[in-house]
Amino acid sequence: MDAVLGLEDGTIVKGTGIGSEGAVSGELVFTTLYTGYEEAMTDPSYKGQILMFTYPLIGNYGVSGENFQSDNIQTDGIVVREACSSPYHYKSTRNYNQLLQDEGIPGIAGVDTRMLTIKTRETGAMRAALINGSDDSDEAVNLARKQPYISDVDLISKVTCQEPYHIKSEKSVFGKSKHAVVIDLGLKRNILSSLLSRGIDVTVVPANTSTSMIEAYEPDFIFLTNGPGDPLQAKGAISAVNEFAGKLPIIGICFGNQIISLALGAETYKLKFGHRGANQPVKDLETGKVYITSQNHGFAVDGQSLDTTDLSVTQINANDNTVEGVAHEYLDIYSVQYHPEANPGPWDTEKLFFDRVVKTIGGDL
Repeated sequence: MDAVLGLEDGTIVKGTGIGSEGAVSGELVFTTLYTGYEEAMTDPSYKGQILMFTYPLIGNYGVSGENFQSDNIQTDGIVVREACSSPYHYKSTRNYNQLLQDEGIPGIAGVDTRMLTIKTRETGAMRAALINGSDDSDEAVNLARKQPYISDVDLISKVTCQEPYHIKSEKSVFGKSKHAVVIDLGLKRNILSSLLSRGIDVTVVPANTSTSMIEAYEPDFIFLTNGPGDPLQAKGAISAVNEFAGKLPIIGICFGNQIISLALGAETYKLKFGHRGANQPVKDLETGKVYITSQNHGFAVDGQSLDTTDLSVTQINANDNTVEGVAHEYLDIYSVQYHPEANPGPWDTEKLFFDRVVKTIGGDL
């Protein structure tokens, strides 16, 4: 099939269609991952975006489904240099193209992803449209320009759970069970796995859950997840932080880092092209150690705005000095901007972060 990708600046890239026929539009972003494409595509943080892989060959170990981070592919479209049609892995049940077809996701292959990545780094992430089944360049550019900017779209409502649900841990770490209310802003499954494996029961609630309902679950702490789009759209979660600050420990990952900061008086801003990949170096300001982390975000906390709050920067990105972690000066409130639960990515910080969670709520590992 013919396929075309159009950008809001008029750039046109033609290639071969993969996956499902159709047209989609969203923000074009790139990730530097070279493995973990199943996990990346099913990460709800990519909702509203067309995901481009910088690694030139995607799909070589097929699709098993074991590492999905949600029930479905979340990214709206896919851009690759080459999609492997004959994967080899003993757990593979289908190839990359079949996955996209099964999920109804259009993609484009055979394009110069290096050129597109360089353009994105120079100009910033742009609105884009992908048409699979046609090479109508004018239509692709028009669709890209009609696409709303990502800050103007409520993406959280598209990925949060519709009803609360409870999962009991099968592991005993505490004298009595501990309970987290996880506010689902676009939850990755491995966050739950990391909590459950440490003896923490979880109740996952929709992003707009009222503070009174959260309180009725009698949690030992509040956990804020990752999620898509602009954190200013997360009004319910911001209210929850304001309500429970000083009453319960509050812990966050990625989107949660931004929401905690906003709730306590800081500001956020849109990064030029974001951090997406599994090789982002993060420096801990207390120990001086540098950890390699997995990241997926397009917004960041304004470090200077923290000066007027009781939050302090705990970690920074070693590449560009952006804020990678905050902590409250005297309350049990802290968060990180990266993904310590990995999947995909390194496990350097998984134990450090989640063991701290256990200690915060009275556990002894």
